[in-house]
Formats: sequence, structure tokens, C-alpha cells
Amino acid sequence: MPTYFLSGEDDFAVEKAVANLREPILDPNWSSFNYAVIYPDQTDGAIEALNQAMTPPFGMGARVVWLVNTTICESCPEQVLSELERTLPVIPEQSLLILTSRSKPDERLKSTKLLKKYATFQSFPLIAPWETSLLFDTVKKAAVAVGVKLTPKSVELLVQSVGNNTRLLYTELEKLRLYAINTDKALDDTAVEKLVRNTTQNSLKLSSAILEGDVAKALILVVDLLNAGEPSIRITATLIGVFRTWTWVKLMTEAGVNDQQVIAKAADIANPKRIFILQKEIRSVSSRQLLATLPILLDLEASLKRGAAEMPTLQTKVIELCQTFKFR
Repeated sequence: MPTYFLSGEDDFAVEKAVANLREPILDPNWSSFNYAVIYPDQTDGAIEALNQAMTPPFGMGARVVWLVNTTICESCPEQVLSELERTLPVIPEQSLLILTSRSKPDERLKSTKLLKKYATFQSFPLIAPWETSLLFDTVKKAAVAVGVKLTPKSVELLVQSVGNNTRLLYTELEKLRLYAINTDKALDDTAVEKLVRNTTQNSLKLSSAILEGDVAKALILVVDLLNAGEPSIRITATLIGVFRTWTWVKLMTEAGVNDQQVIAKAADIANPKRIFILQKEIRSVSSRQLLATLPILLDLEASLKRGAAEMPTLQTKVIELCQTFKFR
């Protein structure tokens, strides 16, 4: 059996990939003996996973060992590296070792280079909320996988509603599948609008309201998002992503860069055609104003992760962000 290293911030996609690897080879009648999930807080978890992978399976089926959120491709102790060197080449054919990480592997590390020899690497990054063409493709593929027929308009509405949250996407598609269980017709946007909650589009609207310096509108959107159950950390992540992209585009435009491909690569944007739209959005603001938002947003993220109250913290920082753009 192969060894797999799955990385990326799209936790749901990683979990689905693990399930797709596990289910065809793990006998459910023997799973309590042959399936082990080892979490990052477990002492010597990496070594325990390697030892378990070396143990032949009991009964029928294969042995599957999942090392969750490992850091061995970010920082690998010598003891773990030695165990990797000893174990990876001789893992039995009846065993499957899966390692997952939210962080991108550090290609410079010996552990990463070693794993590259013996493991299949797959990446599951989150799609940026504004990469609409990629989000459209994701929704279409997920709808086919779940068995839901959608019109082009309903696909667009789903993209606006769930953004890059694949876990929410599959939850909403399952809801739509049950709703349409007695019909073969494609669900139109009216049905989607009734059943699917919209949060991501409002996060993007919040970014635009801040850019306009519209405090009242921005505060209303903050309340709406939190009341809809959108996590404050996810709202903040969307804001950081949007303002980071705007800042890169503005800096390169002001530097005289005209090649959309070059700007797109620097700003980590998959579709260079989007550069024109972004330049239009930030035409009336300066790079100085955009740069001033980044420390505010990072402070917001740090405060929320330390357990600050969501509503007042978001409201205070949103007012501060809006004031950055009040005078142009």
C-alpha cells in the first residue's frame, strides 16, 4: 500500500480524501483492530504511527493509520527522522499510512525530501473567495458527486452563498438533494435562495463597505454575519485575503507594472483577467491606505484567537478600518 501526505487548509477536502483512500481497503468488520487515528497532542505520535503501520492487519482487509495534523514537514526531530528513514522503505503492502497537515511542506527539510521518495503528495488549498471561476468548477463537481441538478443561475447563487467553504457546500447540497428527491428537474435559483444561507457574499460586501469608508453599512453587515452564525475568524480571514490582494495589485500598478499575468502571479490570483476588475475597485484609494489596513486586520485576528468577544472586537476594528478610507 502507498504512503500519502495530504496538505492544505481545506479541512473538509482533506477528510474526504482520507475517506476515499480508507474505505475501499478497510474491512468495516475489522476496523476497530485495523484503523488508527493518531492526533498531534499524542506523545511521540509520529513514531507511534510508523510503528502501527509496520504491524500486519488482523483478520480481513488492510491496516490504515492516519497521522493527523503532523508537523514533520515543518520541523522534524532527529529521532523521528531516523524512524522515517528506517520505516518508510519497508512499510508492508497491507498497510496504508496517511499523513495530513494544514501547512505547506517545507521542501528544504530532510524529512520532506525523504517523504517525497516514498509518499504521494496531494494539496488541498482553500480557493480564494474572489476566484469565482474556480469556485464555479468546485460547485459543479460537488453537485455531480452529491447527485443534485442545478441551473447555471443556481450554481452562481451557491458560489455567492458558500464561497470557499467546502464543508458548508456539501451540507447545503445534501439539503438540496433531499428537497429535490422526487423530481428530475434542475433546481433553480429560487429554490436555492429559500434553502441556502448566504454568508460569504456578505463578507465580500463587508470588504467593499470598508473600502468605501461606509461605517454604518459595514457595522450592519458585521451584525448580519454574526447573527447568521458566520465565525468571526472566517470573516476576518476573508477580509485579510481581500485586502492583501488589493494591496498587491495597487502596489504593482503604482510601480508601473502593466502585465496582468505578472500582477496575478505576485498577488496569487489564478485568473489574470480579474486584475482589471480589482484595479477598478481600488482606483480611488492609495497603496498607503491599503497598507494601513494590514496591521489592523492582523491585530483583529490575534485578538479573536486570544478569545476576545466577537461582536465588539469586530465592530471596533471595522470602524478603525473604515476610518482609513474616510479621507481620500
